[in-house]
Amino acid sequence: MELGIGIGWRPEIADEVEALAGIDWVEAVAENLCADHLPDSLVRLRERGVRVVPHGVALGLGGADRPDPVRLASLAARAELLGTPLVTEHIAFVRAGGPLTASPRLEAGHLLPVPRTRDALDVLCENVRIAQESLPVPLALENIAALITWPGEELTEGQFLAELVERTGVRLLIDVANLHTNHVNLGQDPAKALDELPVEAIAYVHVAGGVEKNGVWHDTHAHPVTAPVLDVLAELRSRVDPPGVLLERDDAFPPAGELAGELDAIRATLRRAAPPTRGPGAPPTRGPGAAPGVGSASASASASASASASGEGPGRAVRGGDRPPVAPAPAGARDRTAVAQAALLSALVAGTPAPEGFDHRRLRVQSRALAAKRADVVAKVAPELPEILGDGYRAAFLAYADGRPMSGGYRRDALDFAEHVLIAGGPADPAARRRLTYWWQDRAGARPPRRGTRLIRAARAVLVGR
Repeated sequence: MELGIGIGWRPEIADEVEALAGIDWVEAVAENLCADHLPDSLVRLRERGVRVVPHGVALGLGGADRPDPVRLASLAARAELLGTPLVTEHIAFVRAGGPLTASPRLEAGHLLPVPRTRDALDVLCENVRIAQESLPVPLALENIAALITWPGEELTEGQFLAELVERTGVRLLIDVANLHTNHVNLGQDPAKALDELPVEAIAYVHVAGGVEKNGVWHDTHAHPVTAPVLDVLAELRSRVDPPGVLLERDDAFPPAGELAGELDAIRATLRRAAPPTRGPGAPPTRGPGAAPGVGSASASASASASASASGEGPGRAVRGGDRPPVAPAPAGARDRTAVAQAALLSALVAGTPAPEGFDHRRLRVQSRALAAKRADVVAKVAPELPEILGDGYRAAFLAYADGRPMSGGYRRDALDFAEHVLIAGGPADPAARRRLTYWWQDRAGARPPRRGTRLIRAARAVLVGR
């Protein structure tokens, strides 16, 4: 399945994406799409023959719990709506606690790394097979960027991914920016990871920008793609011709010309890094990451793509029933994983003591990054809050988030934050306090206020000079 060159579709740059030349496909965040209808921009792109791939961020397949059937059904519905050839998610956990640990449920609000241990791998493999059973198309999983590493890991990233593919048939979404992030933050060698992972299972590749601060690389998706990230892309291209490569951008969107320039840089990197064309009749060579006797990595990838379409070979799991079922995780693996993940997440979002073996400085960096992420996303889902609170919004939210973990989604978090500000007597400005009160009441009630009520409140706000 050849995808070509793509870009992440976001509502903020919908017009720019439609106008870009040479775009073969786009990727949209699955949770940001309605299950029964598409934004007009995506409809127009599909009418032009541009594929749309839904990219999930909330399943948490690396978590100790089995996947939520409601979330799986939602992702499946979006796959059906889009007519997509595959769906993607992450090798990460995003929540912890709950029944397995008899503790409150905690939400990270972001992707956190799973420990590369046998327990965690067993749990992940079972979760992946459950997801494959529920989805109408193949699943591909993305490696994530990390600020922290788990103590006592038993496998390298490449080994972990290779065994995951071998045991489940899942395909891989390799993010070269995340490989670079883990190189800077954790000292992991991208070339070694590429040598160890099964490149023939790659469904497509992500390329994104970031920034380094105080020796820590932040995978922001809000900065230009850097030369070191393109170098990792070149390393990957020297091993395999990926079916698709996609540019991600999630914030601080640049003009269309800059997006086009980054896409051109990606195309140029792929051209430069392609292995020399072999003459006719030349024997195949085994590329890094290919098994003995398989041939070159590129040939292996092409064979895998063909096999996937016919229901054979690595990455062919169109439906879970196409492969023998993976055995359930061994007794105790979920419980041990649950305890470990809950302890880590509690330290990051609720201020509990750090689990033994973690780098305390890195945990503080991760904790601050999670709080900043919450502030940014709440500002997007509830833009009235920074408008009402003005320059004081961010400081107020970070103070609120300190020791107050997110237990629901971001919309719930926005309501809880507004309630916290009001209970504390803020905002100081009476007009702003009235606006915040009305905003909270409109959304926190059992049912939305009637249209007449909204009009009366709006008129009152004008009269008192909001």
